[in-house]
Amino acid sequence: MVNIQFSEDDDPVDIRFDNVFKAVFTRNIPASRIALSKLVSALIDREVSVIEINANEPPVDSLHDRQIRFDINCRAEKGELINVEMSLNPKSFEPERFEFYAGKLFTGQDIRGSKKSYKDLKQVYQIAILAEEKFFQDEIFSHTFEYYDTLHGVTLNGKSKIIILELSKVDKVVEKPVRSMNIKEYWAVYFRSLTDKRKRRKINEILEAEEGIAMASEVLMTISKDEIERARLMSEYKYELDMQSMRVEAKREGRLEGRQEGKQEGILESQKQIARNALAEGASIEFVSKITSLTKEEIECLMK
Repeated sequence: MVNIQFSEDDDPVDIRFDNVFKAVFTRNIPASRIALSKLVSALIDREVSVIEINANEPPVDSLHDRQIRFDINCRAEKGELINVEMSLNPKSFEPERFEFYAGKLFTGQDIRGSKKSYKDLKQVYQIAILAEEKFFQDEIFSHTFEYYDTLHGVTLNGKSKIIILELSKVDKVVEKPVRSMNIKEYWAVYFRSLTDKRKRRKINEILEAEEGIAMASEVLMTISKDEIERARLMSEYKYELDMQSMRVEAKREGRLEGRQEGKQEGILESQKQIARNALAEGASIEFVSKITSLTKEEIECLMK
């Protein structure tokens, strides 16, 4: 059992930042892998062991490439496919987005071949932890969605599930004694209240009760005390928000111009300026393409 406690003077990086969340749970060390397995197990209500983080993106140790995606795409020991993500500032389209990616997870499986059938499809889970916004009008912080006949109350018993945690609804749970919480509530309270020093004693009680959270905290504190890594993570988050704001403002300026001649040219020039700034900071071509919608060839021309 990991023995870790937060003191009053500790200042951990906020794990609700999606890039910090990913950095904690995807390091190539046993503590990260066990913590991820424990988190997934708590959220899907079944014990699983994550055995592989799928190589669907650049390594997390690459500072700028890490910004391409912040989700964790992994596989459990029985082949279950799981995508986990944290969103500090979720968008209004998140529910549709989750349904889209759950479908991608399920249909992306390869069952071609004479010895395979639809029965060989594995269970898939799209898991989202939403930090700030309230999406569903009830006060329940955890929802699991699957194919279901709402008229007749019949489930399809399918293999696709979408699990959404809304941390904005956890405040009442935080007030419960730790001994009366379940494992899912441990994780929700941990994510919600970790940086609130008024809840430090409760967080420490949770660390004593749940090994996975203790291991995640061990990795988080290593990151938090590493001044270089901490600065990089915060720089990433600031950089992402800066680029997002610049894109939004460029689009707004374009809309204000209405149908005036040169509107598209103005937007394109704004995108190019964003690209130049990002390249000057050392961002990869792939990341610049993602934030500007410019093609690889257009970006390479800016580098000449």
